[in-house]
Amino acid sequence: MSIGHTLLGLLESGPRHGYDLKRAFDEKFGHDRPLHYGQVYSTMSRLLKNGLVEVDGIEAGGGPERKRYAITEAGITDVVRWLATPEKPEPYLQSTLYTKVVLALLTHRDAGDILDTQRSEHLRSMRILTDRKRKGDLADQLICDHALFHLEADLRWLELTAARLDKLREAVTR
Repeated sequence: MSIGHTLLGLLESGPRHGYDLKRAFDEKFGHDRPLHYGQVYSTMSRLLKNGLVEVDGIEAGGGPERKRYAITEAGITDVVRWLATPEKPEPYLQSTLYTKVVLALLTHRDAGDILDTQRSEHLRSMRILTDRKRKGDLADQLICDHALFHLEADLRWLELTAARLDKLREAVTR
């Protein structure tokens, strides 16, 4: 996820302080990975330097001065361009799990155990996500569906690989 583009998009509704941006980000996108304040301020500094935001005002408070940021026309153009650019599908061609299976076979360990352990972990994660989806709002349901679909694809791969372990062992140990 592009944090800079996300913060720019949040600024389109109006100027905000860094604290407000962090809170809005965490509420909408950071359920599992809240944004650190340092990330907000370093990103805002970079966006400011690149002319995508401007300081709309500075308020003195009990602590450090609070800058209010506003998106510039260049920032709006950048968000429009980013939204229109499709994300590159992730083909997972360098899977850590595949590497573990092959290394287990090469070192004469039981690759089936690795697949079984991983299957159990995937199923555990799927149960947690399904429970979260059941209790969540529409946004949480959609993000959980996305993760569940990926986990289901992984499970299909695990089953296929388990069925082909003997052939894979022959292929990698020649």
